[in-house]
Amino acid sequence: MTEPTTTLVTATGEHTGKTAITVALARLAADRGRSVGYMKPKGTRLQSNVGKTLDQDPMLAREVLGLDAEMHQMEPVVYSPTFVEGAIRGTEDAGALRDRIREEFAELAADRDQMFVEGGGRWTTGGVVDLTDVDVAEALDARVVLVAEYGSPNDLDEVLAAADAFGDRLAGVVFNKVSDDAFESLDQDGIPFLESKGITVLGAIPHEKELAGVTVGELADELGAELLTDAPTDAFVERFLVGAMGGDEALRYFRRARDAAVITGGDRADVQTAALDASGVACLVLTGGHRPSGAVLGKAADAGKPVLAVNTDTVTAIDRAEGVVRGGRTRDARTVDRMAELLEANVDIDALI
Repeated sequence: MTEPTTTLVTATGEHTGKTAITVALARLAADRGRSVGYMKPKGTRLQSNVGKTLDQDPMLAREVLGLDAEMHQMEPVVYSPTFVEGAIRGTEDAGALRDRIREEFAELAADRDQMFVEGGGRWTTGGVVDLTDVDVAEALDARVVLVAEYGSPNDLDEVLAAADAFGDRLAGVVFNKVSDDAFESLDQDGIPFLESKGITVLGAIPHEKELAGVTVGELADELGAELLTDAPTDAFVERFLVGAMGGDEALRYFRRARDAAVITGGDRADVQTAALDASGVACLVLTGGHRPSGAVLGKAADAGKPVLAVNTDTVTAIDRAEGVVRGGRTRDARTVDRMAELLEANVDIDALI
């Protein structure tokens, strides 16, 4: 029986689109007639502190790829804060953990042509138990695809460090979420620089609003917010602005925004009005349980902008909202479909599959 080809998808940082890319690559391989499997050895996208809720990423992979593997096989190590605390106190045996990952992998890989392994967090995650993605790649004899973001040449420091750590196992780098502004710098300078260092760049995926943000409706659901207007909730939100300044200053600040939600106290009518006047503001999130004035709601209705109300304070609302956007949108098959299209269009797929 021939051993499957194993590809580990890792990343320079969190929230780089690693899940979407891993599952989309597996889907593309399956579309080409390969029998594929998936594993995420370290579950890092957990819902509870002790990790009672399993990572969402293997659940999505199982659904999209039609796999019948058990969750404990696909995710042998639940890398929760409680696990890490135990590890640094010496309650976890690094060798036993590595053996468990190898054993579950062997089960998952039986009769498969190709295995796709998703790293956890960033490539250095897992170091407290000698299970960084470098260690996992070694244990599973995997070649490595490194996912990185690029905003400026400073981001290449992380790419170089990771490439050095993975050495000959690195198949290449895929840049994801590259903005129009940064694309020329990456194309003209960044990629030639990396290739001069012997690092293969497999492609660069442009920033895609549908994958980067959440809709206003999704944001409202995640925050448990009350919708105070009938405006459509399908606009995308990619960033949050806090309205804590005076009205005139707020208007100047908001006018520079794109695809933003403004979070402010429900009693700040001056800030609310300024936000509704800015074209790049997609919605208002009002905190503290205060209802805005009829004049503000009327202005929002005229502008077609949703107004969300939450009972929490502003700081809590910001933390929750940023968590929603940081988590990205790899929640359903549509996300994977779109990423598969982007990979086909922008990345050397044949080198990966």
